[in-house]
This record gives sequence, structure tokens and C-alpha cells, in this order.
Amino acid sequence: MPWLSLKLAADQAKAESLADALMDAGALSVSIEDRDAGTAEEAPQFGEPGLDDPKAWNRNWVVALLDAEAGHLPDLPALFARLGLAADHEHQTERVEEQDWVRLTQSQFDPIPISNRLWIVPSWHVAPDPEAITLMLDPGLAFGTGSHPTTRLCLQWLEANLRGGEEVLDYGCGSGILAIAAVKLGAGGVVGVDVDAQAVTASRDNAARNRAEARFFLPDAAPAGQFDVLVANILTNPLKGLMPLLAARVKPGGRIALSGILAEQAEDVMALYGQAFAMRLWKAEEGWVCLAGVKA
Repeated sequence: MPWLSLKLAADQAKAESLADALMDAGALSVSIEDRDAGTAEEAPQFGEPGLDDPKAWNRNWVVALLDAEAGHLPDLPALFARLGLAADHEHQTERVEEQDWVRLTQSQFDPIPISNRLWIVPSWHVAPDPEAITLMLDPGLAFGTGSHPTTRLCLQWLEANLRGGEEVLDYGCGSGILAIAAVKLGAGGVVGVDVDAQAVTASRDNAARNRAEARFFLPDAAPAGQFDVLVANILTNPLKGLMPLLAARVKPGGRIALSGILAEQAEDVMALYGQAFAMRLWKAEEGWVCLAGVKA
């Protein structure tokens, strides 16, 4: 079945309403994309809790997928009129042919080297290095497949700092990737916590696939007690709000690693966690940082 991809230019004020109108007009799907993506004007958005969450960029493409069955393309002038747009409104169209979407999606995800001895490998790939520690993880609903710098930074910190036998808490576990890595790197006992029930389910499934004995919980059900190591790859505002809780879960002399923090936010987070830990900047990558500390 063929489709037509229709891209309509829109400013920030009109992008969301135009997307809604396209859905009402029968679009199969609609997305809003940065019209300056890939240029010096590209503006990343992170949707961090506690901050204004813009629904669009200053300059956008509103991209709709339309049915083009049997070669009959939609009547664009009539569609534009229905949407309240001028006939010469800036737009782009592209015919999208039927494809093996599963195979196409899988082709976009290759094994990810975290270090010389740690790899993340999707299930449809063979591990590149049979001697390395392999985390089998497929892209899914929960955050954390190793492709983002913050996940890589936390994985690298765990590899560099776990000596074996530590009790580890992964707070905000997402896909469970950090907890699973901790198990495979020799931790003595690993617990993962997330506020999202889907993340807890995904983490349990991923741990089972990797034969990693880690336990995952929603916050209210998590076991009490303190840990030798705590890792939290979340975002700056939640990390700030969670500081008393996270500090209380680390043993005296225990270690903490925090990521999901932009470089310009590092000093604020270090100052706050410095009330309980001797903090330092451990490593930075692509504008993100991993902070580490030892509890007094």
C-alpha cells in the first residue's frame, strides 16, 4: 500500500493546531519536526519536568502520512482550503512505498560499543566480540538503549568503578540497562526503581533475557535500606527534587553517579549534592555530563 508524506511549514503558534486539523482531515499519522534540524539553527528540546514544555520549534514541518491507495493522490488544493491554508503554502510531498518496516527499523540499530569490553547488542545481531560483556537490548518503549550519551556515560562509570560484590540501586531504571550492566560487571545485588510501571515491566523482561538477577520495583514497593552504589540517569530537575531521597539511600562511604545533566547545569547539581557527597565532574560527552561523588 503506497502513502503520501505531506510536509507543511508552520510556526510554533500554529504547528499543534495544524497537526490536529490534519488528523481530523483523515491523516494516518502526524508528527511535528524541527525545520532547522541538521543546521546550525537546530534547537534540541528535552521536555524536562519542571520546565515549560514547548510543543513545537520556532520553525516546523508538520508531517502527515496520507493514503495514496491505487495511485490516487489526495486533492491538495482542497485539503489546503479545508485547513485554512493558501494554495501556495510552503510544503513538500514525497511518495512512500510499501516496505518491510520491521526489517527497515532493525537496520537502523547496530551493536553499540560502550568500551573495549562492554557492548550493547540488539537481539537480531550477533555479538561482535564474543569475549566482551554483552547486554542484549532492543529499542522499546522505555528509555535507555545505550545510544544516548547519558546512558553511555553511566555504563562507562559502572565499568570503571564496580569492583565486585557491591549492592547497587539504579534509580529511574528505564529499560533496566544500568542495573543489568551492574549485574554483569559483578555487583552483589541490584535493585532498579522507576515511577513508570511500563519501565518496570520492560526492565524485568530485559533482565530475564540477559539472565541478570536484578529486581525492579515502583518506588512505593522498593525494598528499604542503603546501597554501596547508586546510579540515577534522569534529568536535572527531578535529580534536584530527589536529592534528599537519593542521598539517604547511599551508605556512608558509598558512591553516587548522576547523569541526564546538561553541561551548563552541572554546577547547580554538584552544589546541591555537595551537601551530602564529595562531588566531581567525572566525564562529559556531547554536551551532557556524568557527576560522581562519595558520601561523607
